[in-house]
Amino acid sequence: MPNGQETMMANNRAVRLHGYGGPDTVTVDDVPAPRAGPGEVTVRVAVAGMNPFDRKLRSGALRDELPLTFPVTLGAELAGTVEALGDGVGGLTVGQRVVGWTGNLGAYARLVALGAAALVPVPDGLGDAEAAAVPVAGLTASQALFEHGGLVAGRTVLIHGGSGAVGSFAVQLAARAGATVIATASAPNLAYVRELGAARAVDYADAAALAQVSAVDLVLDLAGRGLDQLWPTLKPGGTLISTAAFDVAARAPASLTARAIQMHADAGQLAALVRRVADGELRATVGRTVAFDDAAAVIEGLGAGPPGKTVLAVR
Repeated sequence: MPNGQETMMANNRAVRLHGYGGPDTVTVDDVPAPRAGPGEVTVRVAVAGMNPFDRKLRSGALRDELPLTFPVTLGAELAGTVEALGDGVGGLTVGQRVVGWTGNLGAYARLVALGAAALVPVPDGLGDAEAAAVPVAGLTASQALFEHGGLVAGRTVLIHGGSGAVGSFAVQLAARAGATVIATASAPNLAYVRELGAARAVDYADAAALAQVSAVDLVLDLAGRGLDQLWPTLKPGGTLISTAAFDVAARAPASLTARAIQMHADAGQLAALVRRVADGELRATVGRTVAFDDAAAVIEGLGAGPPGKTVLAVR
């Protein structure tokens, strides 16, 4: 077989969604082991990143934007080792540690086949859990701030939801870019966002404190709620970027610009972010590690809990 491809007899298991509904629609199933096609790589997954997106998929909230044919394997990001290479794949080797984005689905399995272009090497010294915490959160934060928000040094950004997985990266990236960062978080997490680089931390439940925030150039909304409190924080001509509220453009006051965004795959950006984490310039916070068989129950509460990223240990 070319490029080390061989028949894999190892058992494969996957966390699969069988229909829209509650936690009982998600089960851990025995599934066939995948074979890497042309341009693809089979990865033995060590850790997968978990995202609130999984709960939205399961509930049916995204059935119009992303219709599904059941069953589907959940999971958007993974870290593991290359198990086999398909035809035409160069630049990767069997046994090499890699991290990547699967394109919204497919990461919650022992063995996953995906396009080689979606994967980047994991530098020595960076753990699998920290690597798996980077793709969705890191790319979303970077693209929201710089591609869509046009953030540059000297400007002020309000990050609404600064202690979550995306928010944690956003606070760091903005501060290291020379922006003044204001971040909202729950009261227990205010010290955490300051540690990440926020010049000012505001309890999102304290309406009076949030009302004192003004003259902001850019708001990054990661919560999808409380927009009426966010508009007044912006200076005229300011911009709000949301990853959580699809209708922000229609709701924005006339003097402001607002848009909803989704991340897109970019291997170059991902490699740069992973390297910055490995070098200690950025911190990938893993707030909770979940056992594979507990995935269904944990999906229900994604977005709450400790700061940083929830990851799934694949065994």
